[in-house]
Amino acid sequence: MRSQIEGSRAVAQTVARCRPEVVCAYPISPQTHIVEALSVLVSSGELTPCEFVNVESEFGAMSVAIGASAAGARAYTATASQGLLYMAEALYNASGLGLPIVMTVANRAIGAPINIWNDQSDSMSQRDSGWIQLYAEGNQEATDLHVQAFRIAEELSLPVMVCMDGFVLTHAVEDVDVPSQDQVDAFLPPFEPRQVLDPDDPVTIGAMVGPDAFTEVRYLAHEKHRQALTVIPRVADEFATSFRRSSGGLVRPYWCLGADTVVIALGSVLGTLKDTVDELRAEGVSIGVLGLTTFRPFPYRAVRAALRGAHRVVVVERALGVGMGGIVTADVRGSVPDKPIATVIAGLGGRPVTKRSLRGLLADAVADRLEPLTFLDLKRDVVERELS
Repeated sequence: MRSQIEGSRAVAQTVARCRPEVVCAYPISPQTHIVEALSVLVSSGELTPCEFVNVESEFGAMSVAIGASAAGARAYTATASQGLLYMAEALYNASGLGLPIVMTVANRAIGAPINIWNDQSDSMSQRDSGWIQLYAEGNQEATDLHVQAFRIAEELSLPVMVCMDGFVLTHAVEDVDVPSQDQVDAFLPPFEPRQVLDPDDPVTIGAMVGPDAFTEVRYLAHEKHRQALTVIPRVADEFATSFRRSSGGLVRPYWCLGADTVVIALGSVLGTLKDTVDELRAEGVSIGVLGLTTFRPFPYRAVRAALRGAHRVVVVERALGVGMGGIVTADVRGSVPDKPIATVIAGLGGRPVTKRSLRGLLADAVADRLEPLTFLDLKRDVVERELS
């Protein structure tokens, strides 16, 4: 049903229609509205059978999700920022055990200093944890990605993060088509776990593995992520057929065909980038945008194909690899090592990324005046004073 609805509540309603049997909840802004809305659906009896578990920490939330999934239940949770870091140990256990947990990450900056606003430092810090990472451009895509995430997770027996920008999306009220229960049921089959902890048929999972087998275990995890590069676009195609709208997949090109300059980004900043590029195209500038929906596994071939005709590439990043620069850039460079690539660090800690700033940035890029690493709207007088 299409309605004006907050992004968090659209996600909560959609997750409920995916019929999770266990929802683990620990509040941390800006994801709290999601689990709050799910708690109401459980307590009212609208979401049943489902156990809503209030835990003592984010580590507890992921631990409960692991236990529930290992016991054969469809499990879901949500977190953000320091909460994601607090569950980091359990994140690796969830992926290492091959458990198809789905989790929303409402992207938020990591302190210190404390900052509750949006950037993508939190999920980027866990990029090698073995979780599939999907990034939403808007609230419609955030809603759609959760339905797809359960399909992808359960087909591959891998956990999936759906990353949506905190406050910018989670608290924004937009026109969203929340899928009906019948639509979701037709697309998402009942959960059939590949492994179940059953007292009547005891087994051990996650036991200690020595040097003679650990490399093979990690290789198999890597291979499952490689398989995901085929599964994710197929699920997106099936979703488009069933729901009559396109979302998800690996990458989403916009004006990329024949563009001299292509800008790459993830998440909600893509909307502002597309508006800016529309204006530049109207002025005769040959420029396009490549949105990355899937960041892990990284879609090297899809990125390479989308950038084939580009003469220069600009990567706009909402996180910083301290001492290195661009995080996404490193993977993009692996896709197109022969092309000049500039990194732009933008929007850290929720600083607005405006069309005005982007127009100046992209003008410099097109004129080949952009430095290899740029901090958009950096207050140079402040940093120079502190450095001195």
